[in-house]
Amino acid sequence: MSGPAAAPRFGEVFAIGEFRMLWLAQLTAVGGNQLARVALALLVFARSESAGLAALTYALTLLPELVGGPLLSWLADRYPRRGLMVVCDLARAGLVAAMAVPGTSIWLLCGLLILVQLVQSPHLAARSALLPTVAPGDRYLAAAAVVNVTAQLGQLAGFAAGGVAVAALGTSQALLINAGTFVLSAALTRFGLARRPRPTAPAPGTARRSAITGGAALVRADPRLRLLVAFGCLSGFYACKEGLAAPYAEALGHGPTGVGLLLAAGPAGAVLGVFVLTRLVSPDRGLRLLGPLAVAASGVLVFTALSPGLAVTCVLWGVSGVFSAFQVPANAAYSSSVPDALRGQAFGLASTAVRVAQGVGISLAGFAADLVPAPVVIAAFGVAGAAVSAVVALRWSRLPHHLDRAPQEPLPVGKSLTVSPKEVE
Repeated sequence: MSGPAAAPRFGEVFAIGEFRMLWLAQLTAVGGNQLARVALALLVFARSESAGLAALTYALTLLPELVGGPLLSWLADRYPRRGLMVVCDLARAGLVAAMAVPGTSIWLLCGLLILVQLVQSPHLAARSALLPTVAPGDRYLAAAAVVNVTAQLGQLAGFAAGGVAVAALGTSQALLINAGTFVLSAALTRFGLARRPRPTAPAPGTARRSAITGGAALVRADPRLRLLVAFGCLSGFYACKEGLAAPYAEALGHGPTGVGLLLAAGPAGAVLGVFVLTRLVSPDRGLRLLGPLAVAASGVLVFTALSPGLAVTCVLWGVSGVFSAFQVPANAAYSSSVPDALRGQAFGLASTAVRVAQGVGISLAGFAADLVPAPVVIAAFGVAGAAVSAVVALRWSRLPHHLDRAPQEPLPVGKSLTVSPKEVE
């Protein structure tokens, strides 16, 4: 009887040539995206002198995924994923280059931006679906951790250096650089990944509606997958602090610098947590810690009700970020547990659910902060998040033992994670 699997090493993942190419493609695109977000917000504000339109422009970099996730992710299960990623990158390069044309109207910029974000959905679905194939078994957990850390660090670096870079280069040049990063990403993907056939050939007479809803049907029928999606949606509780960083900093008597420190605390803690959880904890133990870590990620925010100083608050938010690293093994287990033929659709569904949860949580927290102080709102969300997390954790702990283990390989098409009713009760 073998012992628990050892925690995967990052060196083992980077030894895979295809993964290095995927990672480099992500790294270039993440940096360019953050630069473009800052550039667009500044460009729209300069032309319209409207803070509302500038905020709307930034929101448009996030909202289209709510539509593109469930409606376009199925493309990753119908076409060769490498080719789909290349087409999406080149399409985004052309759209962003068009946005860089001087004199482009604000409304045309917004329309082009929506198209860019819609095209991003099938690209993300294809990359996420391909990752377990490129880094199979326990190495997938380390690969997912690297992808997560890259996104977090890219966000931090983009927000920190984006304004300075745009000021030095100009908005049009920054957008052209973003277009160039998409071209580079396409080249790395095309020449760095092996050619693979499409995941599955659709059965004759298969309806388009079935292609779009197949992932939802799979998740709905599987209690393990439903709980893993629920773990992802718990981020809607502890993400509320990001939306209230400005009023919270103001309540403590700090300005933009304080806001920046608060916003950086969570991602910085998440990077540390991901490293510890994936480097020092075995995959099976990581899944057993999902519940306690989820409860702690929200629960630690309860102490913000005391309105501690900026330094203590940054520590609290950073600790919340450390505990939020449970999302990495949860995401890895989810992706590895879905049949390859439906992985793109299942990822699109989960991504959309998490986006909605975070959007609703931040919006509700913002409205509540108009009535009561921001520290109290964040603490209340911490209490609610810990309570809901405890319920999810309890249901997770009641799964049959063989269902809460980290899958060693993705299940083949037709294999179900569910058990018969007699086994459950």
